[in-house]
Amino acid sequence: MSQATESDVAQDGVIESVSGPVVTAADLDARMNDVVYVGHEGLMGEVIEIEGNITTIQVYEETSDVAPGEPVENTGEPLAVDLGPGMLDAIYDGVQRPLDVLEEQMGAFLDRGVDAPGIDMEKKWEFTPVVSEGDHVSAGDIVGEVPETESITHKVMVPPDYEGGEVVAVEAGQFTVKETVVELDSGEEVTMHQEWPVRKARPAQDKQTPTKPLVSGQRILDGLFPIAKGGTAAIPGPFGSGKTVTQHQLAKWADADIVVYVGCGERGNEMTEVIEDFPELEDPLTGKPLMSRTCLIANTSNMPVAARESCVYTGITIAEFFRDMGYDVALMADSTSRWAEAMREISSRLEEMPGEEGYPAYLSARLSEFYERAGLFQNINGTEGSVSVIGAVSPPGGDFSEPVTQNTLRIVKTFWALDADLAERRHFPAINWNESYSLYKEQLDPWYRENVAEDFPEQRQWAVDILDEEQELQEIVQLVGKDALPDDQQLTLEVARYLREAWLQQNAFHDVDTYCEPEKIYMMLGAIKTFHDEAFSALEAGAPVDEIQSIEAAPQLNRMGTAEDYEAFIPNLEENITEQLRELY
Repeated sequence: MSQATESDVAQDGVIESVSGPVVTAADLDARMNDVVYVGHEGLMGEVIEIEGNITTIQVYEETSDVAPGEPVENTGEPLAVDLGPGMLDAIYDGVQRPLDVLEEQMGAFLDRGVDAPGIDMEKKWEFTPVVSEGDHVSAGDIVGEVPETESITHKVMVPPDYEGGEVVAVEAGQFTVKETVVELDSGEEVTMHQEWPVRKARPAQDKQTPTKPLVSGQRILDGLFPIAKGGTAAIPGPFGSGKTVTQHQLAKWADADIVVYVGCGERGNEMTEVIEDFPELEDPLTGKPLMSRTCLIANTSNMPVAARESCVYTGITIAEFFRDMGYDVALMADSTSRWAEAMREISSRLEEMPGEEGYPAYLSARLSEFYERAGLFQNINGTEGSVSVIGAVSPPGGDFSEPVTQNTLRIVKTFWALDADLAERRHFPAINWNESYSLYKEQLDPWYRENVAEDFPEQRQWAVDILDEEQELQEIVQLVGKDALPDDQQLTLEVARYLREAWLQQNAFHDVDTYCEPEKIYMMLGAIKTFHDEAFSALEAGAPVDEIQSIEAAPQLNRMGTAEDYEAFIPNLEENITEQLRELY
């Protein structure tokens, strides 16, 4: 979006008042959600309220030194993002200004009022057409391909708002994103560049029921609480419980084609870690740099609050664009609480009637609009693509009853509840298996049966039952002590301990344990079940519970996650456990 200058656009509004990021202007001819440029410095803003002659604007930049009487210029267009080759391996702010490009021009501290297109308009890309003269194309159809990065081929599409028609001219070669690559008999010209309003969902033909899991490589997620490709998940948790690390693990390891990571109001040092780490990481799926399939949107807590409100829309619009090409996209929003706080601040400056805890009354509607743009879609061009949305929530004091968490839970179908007590005990990921849930289990079970093991759902249910029983027994243990329990219950607690320590616990910083494929998850769980079955057989045959618990092979269960050759290590361990327990009777 290019900024208009005073010489070629008449002043069509004047500032009346300034209150933080909220500016009111008089005599501005505008519509809701129009992008405007405020003051002599041309600060970007968006119209959020019109009352008579007074227009209220939220400004995406710091408004200090902006004074009443300065001009306001209207572009007449809603906030939109530039879509085309060049978005991957890029770092944007909340309104899609390329931070890496602007840093080269002016250093670490950006001047106010600066703007730059979201993609490089001058770079030439190698375009290979997939249509010929005489072919008929419709809105959304793929007309060509561009090798955008080492990992991803960019599909050039007819914009969704075009009528389409017969191809009258097309050629291969090197073009900028602004140059015409396909001409239609309707007079429409297709380029590699599209613009799309961020608050409007891109059209799709049909939304389908997802049946494949988004494999994350995290045992507690894939094993107990899976999310589907095209699904939604929330990760609420108090400060220090591991929300950001879990999001990082998902961004690094999830088997999505494209990752869009939105750092929404998080601390600058955490976002710096992402920006520094990601370019150095190797994609485990392709062996190429992870950034070659990643787009980062950084809007940290010290950046203007209004841009934070728009950054999640920027991220989901970029995700939908890649979905239209037929890719599976995973979007990480870290965190939606900061987004809701931005809405609350702007709402209070507008003097709107507050809802619960001061959040605007439309909080639930905004969260729903965002999460409902996720899904598995049949696109208008016939391809199938998905957008999976995983939002972190930062409830104050870890209170899950606060409005953002509760409203999110009504929308998402997977809930990964982080627990401060588990984090304090150094159990990571600190996801509470008693409070978490996934509503995708049943629709994903056929995939697990076909691709992992026929009895995977039954094994998972066995683990859930043992952990539930442990929770009940722990209440008794706190009253009378573990030794007062019957032998079979003591043995159940021992099996549950291995489930927690050897299976659910995972080291994100260990080269081997950081990622666990579904087959390994199943084999590890099978080894613990083998210990359970053989131990109870030994107990029934009269073996003392102390001897059962003290066999040499059992502690080796804790080494399964870090074993490099697990396909040999785990069966060998099961043999040793079986042999040593059967020697007891």
